[in-house]
Amino acid sequence: MKFSNIYLIYPENRFLERAIADSIGMLDEAWAEAAIPDRGVTAADNFLYTRGEFETHRFSSKIFEPLRDVLEAADTSIARNRPLDWAKTRNNLGNILAALGQQRRDAESFEAAIRCFNQALEAFSQEKTPFEWAAAQYSLGTASQALGRLLEAARPLKIAVEAYTHALQVWTRNEYPENWMTAMHQLGATLHAHGKLLKGNRQFQKSIVAYKNALAVLDADNYALELTAAHNNRAAALHHLGESEENPQRLEEAIRSYEKAWAVSMEQQLPIHLAVICRVNKATAQNVLAQLTCDAVLAEEIADEFEVIMECFPHALQPLCLRHCQEQLKKAQSQMKAPSSRRTESDSLGEFAVHVNE
Repeated sequence: MKFSNIYLIYPENRFLERAIADSIGMLDEAWAEAAIPDRGVTAADNFLYTRGEFETHRFSSKIFEPLRDVLEAADTSIARNRPLDWAKTRNNLGNILAALGQQRRDAESFEAAIRCFNQALEAFSQEKTPFEWAAAQYSLGTASQALGRLLEAARPLKIAVEAYTHALQVWTRNEYPENWMTAMHQLGATLHAHGKLLKGNRQFQKSIVAYKNALAVLDADNYALELTAAHNNRAAALHHLGESEENPQRLEEAIRSYEKAWAVSMEQQLPIHLAVICRVNKATAQNVLAQLTCDAVLAEEIADEFEVIMECFPHALQPLCLRHCQEQLKKAQSQMKAPSSRRTESDSLGEFAVHVNE
């Protein structure tokens, strides 16, 4: 079956940013200054938090290539009799290579990053350097997940699940709640991607559980972005599971989770495009529900919703997202012409639209 196109939200990659911060002193002064993003011109970035796992918002992506070069040069100069320093360099290099892989959609860069993380794991150990070992496992999982998404391949996704599981052996909820939450979130994302590839409901169900675990330690005041992402991405897994099972109850649960993501993003004043993403995702799920239940009344409301989104938020829509909205509008309009068999729950759509535009 063909799953709906859903927009995921990616939390900040603290391990990439740590790798940059640890290595930036190796650059000359000009490149170090270029590492700071230009915030002199205020312009909306409609791609912020939507590109993938290896985004950095504290540093400019211009420095990825020079950082790669200096880290590769430093790697050859660090003697193998300093294994922990060498492993740290390999770990930092792996994060930079993975960021380049995401930027260029380049499988070879991801594969090189994965080799770096595996080499770092030869020196780190769960017994002697547990945190560093878990961090390298996490980064290995994230690069493997990104490669699996890019190639639509199951093997890297399986490697990612195993790596996150290893990291969670050290990052327990009680001792490292933030890292535990981050690994749970990424485990959920990996299982969701694997479920789409296999069209496997069991993977979707595991993904939903992982996201639920992450939500247990999140609050809006301290983790607004992460909470929004977890609700939105959990909803996406529920959404696809509902499509796979042809289950209206799953879709209704997804809709409620999208609403929670939207509410957090609005209340915490996150970038407006995140609220719009949640709104588009919710309307898409409701469109599936209308088609599944042959509900022409709901379809009419969804058609109105997509028209409002396109009219009121053109500045917050990516080009592909705008095309998605246009396609969903046509789909809803076609269902409006069909006889309605029963009215399903669309309880908060009107209120949802009003609040966003207040």
